[in-house]
Amino acid sequence: MIQIPDISNATTIQIIFCVLAFITLATAFLTIYSKNPIHSAIYLVICFFSIAGHYLLLNAQFLAIVHVIVYSGAIMILFLFTVMLMNLNKENEVYKPRVTRLGAIVLFCSMCLVLIAIFMNSKPIVGEYITTGEDYQSIKVLGKVLLNEYMVPFEFASVLLLVAMIGSVLLSKKEKLEK
Repeated sequence: MIQIPDISNATTIQIIFCVLAFITLATAFLTIYSKNPIHSAIYLVICFFSIAGHYLLLNAQFLAIVHVIVYSGAIMILFLFTVMLMNLNKENEVYKPRVTRLGAIVLFCSMCLVLIAIFMNSKPIVGEYITTGEDYQSIKVLGKVLLNEYMVPFEFASVLLLVAMIGSVLLSKKEKLEK
């Protein structure tokens, strides 16, 4: 039987985290499951803002602001322009079979169960938390960390965004009808 945790001892931060986590997961699911692409884009924006809230809870204000500006601003504008250029007509739209949708729901639920099982069986880190005393809120220190220690993932992210942009342009191009 599932035990419901006692929230009387929960701090405000923990309650805000749980609410933001629920909003993030719900809007991510609605982004994928929504039939209307504009609604999907709106759900994705809400998901991005809730992730920015997680950054604020981690005391990373700079990352939260950059996340809102870059993802909720620039990337979503690209997505919306792509959706508007695709000319999604109901009569030309290819519908996914119900088996595909059912498979996606089953996969989503099984992934949720696996993640819940992992989190339920995980143990907290025991020991002292060692701090280096560095202020990662400084843009100078953050830049050094990103471009020294995390250079390869940083470059992979930039290549991924470039590929996504090229893909959105290719999707929006109209094909010539052969006669």
